[in-house]
Amino acid sequence: MRLSWNEIRVQAAQFVRTWQDASRQSGEKQRFYNDFFEVFGVTRRSVARYEEHAQRLHNRADYVYLFCPGVLVVEQKSSGRDIKKTYARPGVYFDALPEREQPRYILVSDFQSFELHDLDESSGIAFKLEELPNHVEKFDFFVGLEPHTFPDQDRVNIEAVELVGVLHDALADSGYMGDDLMWFLLRIVFCAYADHAGVFGRHGEFVDYIETQANSDGSVLGGMLTQLFEVLNKPESERMRFLPEALARLPHIEGDLFREMRRIPAFTSAMRRQLLEACRFDWSKISPAIFGSLFLSVMDVRERRAQGAHYTTEQNILKVIEPLFLDDLKAELQQVKLLRRGRMQKLRAFQQKLARLTFFDPACGCGNFLIIAYRELRLLEIEVIRELMAAMGRAGQQRLDATQLSVVNVDQFYGIEIGEFAVRIAETALWMMDHILNNQLSLEFGETYVRIPLAKSPHLVCGDALEIDWSEVLGPADCSFVLGNPPFGGFVQRCASKQDRTGDVLAQLGATGGRLDYVTAWFLKAGEYFRDRSARIAFVATNSITQGEQVSQFWPALFERYGLEIAFAHRTFAWGSDARGAAHVHVVILGLTDRKSTPAKRRLFLYENAKQEVEETEADSISPYLVDAGRLRDSHLVVERRRSPLSGFPGICVGTKPVDGGYYILDRDERAELLEREPGAAKLIHPFLGGREHLNGSKRWILVPSEGSASELRSMPDVMRRVEAVRGYRAREAGNLGQSLSKNPMQFHVTVIPDGEYLVIPEVSSERRMYVPIGYLKPPVIPSNQLLVVENAGLRHFAMLTSAMHMAWLRHVGGRLKSDFRYSSGLVYNTFPVPRGSPDLSRLEPYAQAVLDARAAHPGESLAALYDPNVMPEGLRRAHANLDRAVDRLYRRSAFTSELERVEHLLALYEEVSTPLSASVGRKRRRQPGTASKS
Repeated sequence: MRLSWNEIRVQAAQFVRTWQDASRQSGEKQRFYNDFFEVFGVTRRSVARYEEHAQRLHNRADYVYLFCPGVLVVEQKSSGRDIKKTYARPGVYFDALPEREQPRYILVSDFQSFELHDLDESSGIAFKLEELPNHVEKFDFFVGLEPHTFPDQDRVNIEAVELVGVLHDALADSGYMGDDLMWFLLRIVFCAYADHAGVFGRHGEFVDYIETQANSDGSVLGGMLTQLFEVLNKPESERMRFLPEALARLPHIEGDLFREMRRIPAFTSAMRRQLLEACRFDWSKISPAIFGSLFLSVMDVRERRAQGAHYTTEQNILKVIEPLFLDDLKAELQQVKLLRRGRMQKLRAFQQKLARLTFFDPACGCGNFLIIAYRELRLLEIEVIRELMAAMGRAGQQRLDATQLSVVNVDQFYGIEIGEFAVRIAETALWMMDHILNNQLSLEFGETYVRIPLAKSPHLVCGDALEIDWSEVLGPADCSFVLGNPPFGGFVQRCASKQDRTGDVLAQLGATGGRLDYVTAWFLKAGEYFRDRSARIAFVATNSITQGEQVSQFWPALFERYGLEIAFAHRTFAWGSDARGAAHVHVVILGLTDRKSTPAKRRLFLYENAKQEVEETEADSISPYLVDAGRLRDSHLVVERRRSPLSGFPGICVGTKPVDGGYYILDRDERAELLEREPGAAKLIHPFLGGREHLNGSKRWILVPSEGSASELRSMPDVMRRVEAVRGYRAREAGNLGQSLSKNPMQFHVTVIPDGEYLVIPEVSSERRMYVPIGYLKPPVIPSNQLLVVENAGLRHFAMLTSAMHMAWLRHVGGRLKSDFRYSSGLVYNTFPVPRGSPDLSRLEPYAQAVLDARAAHPGESLAALYDPNVMPEGLRRAHANLDRAVDRLYRRSAFTSELERVEHLLALYEEVSTPLSASVGRKRRRQPGTASKS
């Protein structure tokens, strides 16, 4: 378990006391830094080396005093020496280090002073030894919280997509649409790329052909492109004689890209200019992964939403593939490179391992994940070849042709995609990536290497992945990794056919409950695919499958039926796309393994700020709520809906639900009009508040005809007309429920009319708010079913429910409506665990009253305004902070430093109080086989 920042600060203070009189350069400095690392709970020898030999620039040897490769270099001088000169020294040699080992941070110290420089951010901080406890967070990279960066997509890729989008719009406006347009754009982009990447021979061959041969008015351009596509589709031996030289020297492009004859657009001069503009763009700089964004950019928005398409940036794809396989492969290669004996043999064995790996994306779309995975695999292989060639040179062996050493190829990649055109894009893009990497291999070793015509192809199948037997595409025993970004979409958004099909799949695969998101079917099919076999799975998913009722419906099947465990996870973050007009959704990434293969330490990636910077930490196990489950006896623990409060709090219920078609609900004008005609109806009309009215201070009213006597109602024809309208609505529009309710139209479906003060909780509240604005209402106000009602709730209950502890429970255990909090009585209120030992909650009452007083200090302001995080009054913010500290102290004496700590504590407490003692006797904590359990 990593130390909390409070624990680190305590240890830093002890370090200061121990070393406050240190001044010698040698003798004590190693012990000084050993102790310094221990402040952060890190053993120095596990991460850093003393007196590391380094090569300066200009071939001069030197030593790095203390070195953490890729992270930190330390220089130490005796007290009183010029610390600025010492800072300049590492720069003399670290530029000569391999790029992967160049540190981000430089730390310089003379025992009594520190300077820490962040080279990535061009920033630094200086402080005295006694100030160390105030600056420990600056050393977050010591405790597994170093910001983990993923390279973002180059802006040039986005520009390329936009250029093709403009061309698409111009062609579509001319009446050239449908599949012909899509195929034409794919062929044009391929030709533009090939023209810049050297596939066509001389650079600019394709653009020159259009510029010099096609009239400026565009009249002959269509026919020229038809002939060009025909030539590319035929081997040289089958082409017509006497072709123009510009066409005759073009290579044959095998595959389906140019095989089918398709209608070609008629061009105008303006369209010719737009085509040339797109083709002049330097396509050699773009990534083939943008083909997916290209496809998305020219799709109809409604079609894009219907297919659940969310094509992604390279940055986000790396978040999946790095922890799934790439980081382990890189680490393994580094270990091989450090060997002194048998190094060449191990390098060749490692390369053969790369060639045996297979990658399967069962929802591959346009192939983005496969393309980037292939690129990274080839780059690793190029590094292996580089090392092999160098080793051969040192051993005096004859160097082989580097191109003959390459064994990784596109036929290691498999996919399923429902759209045929997307399959063609993926195939083409993988070939383009192959060509890019062949060029890189050629340039590095000075040997020409191309694979034209293509001898091998990726294995991509067009079909519905939920209906296809995956083992017919790739046998599970032969599959190394399953990965991808399956279609999103909640249960309500699924069409009837999708609901039926997905429901059948989920039932067959062991999921319970009928309202699971569409994406869960891919996880369950992957579990079934790898059943009783070694499994490596990583999917992007909507964050809803780690929140709310879906957790208890979905995760037990993965854990118990398929024996899977969470090996790594990215908590909720915004998932971006390079496509025009693409949706931005909040997602998680889940990496799963079979139980036998689960790593001893799991990787958890956290997103805690608006910049979406990611921090990585380690955990013994990860809960389905994506928190560290190290404190739980059962790391698979899920919170299940309860009928009564676990806390002993008063019962909670939903407010009044009239099922009236709006005939009983009145706005200000309708109320005034009814009372003007029938003043006696005043006793039947009550203020009626739902979540919106409670938060925004608006008003509406509800007619309660059941409160009138028969004679009174007969004297109110307008009221009776509304009663009759409700009867008709229920019989006509409200289904089976309405049919039964229509027999007594004056009764509501749910009637909650409290006779004393009561507490209300909005059913839905914005995710932006730090706290859900709960509050008190009094009769004659009637709460609607958009409010949850707690009668007989005192200030102590208000205090607990409006605290940061309860908000942490809501955020992680409750469900969401889109991204807003959705408060559930059975899942949030009734399951919320109170502190052990029946503490005296009355101690919270002054703090609760202070919150209410802080609200009252702003009369006329709505709760929505008061709890807007940007403008929340300082007095209210301070009152909540004081209340939070008071509630936290009931749970434990030491302060919580983050919301994650609160959730981890609450889950452990929930497990303790919700699990019967008999069920926990003899329970073994799930752990990696062969590792010792914690006492």
